[in-house]
Amino acid sequence: MKRKWIIVGLFCLFILFSGCASIQREIKDTKSDWAGGLDRVITVYDENGKVIKTYSGKIDLDPDTTGGKVKFELNGKRIIIYNATIIAEEK
Repeated sequence: MKRKWIIVGLFCLFILFSGCASIQREIKDTKSDWAGGLDRVITVYDENGKVIKTYSGKIDLDPDTTGGKVKFELNGKRIIIYNATIIAEEK
């Protein structure tokens, strides 16, 4: 009986906060973590704005804000990019 009320309470909270943008972002982040990433296109630019490389696929980004690097895995390979401008777009 107690478990039923917990589930009902969680469902009510979900409905209450489902319209909140920050909650929707958290849900998307959690979905990305659990599903191994989101369908994204990653474009890497040099300092002059020219495209160095483009990656496309199911990608879960792991940005390191202190070290100036971005790392992710694509097709079973780890990719680490240092000191470059990165644009990540969802498909």
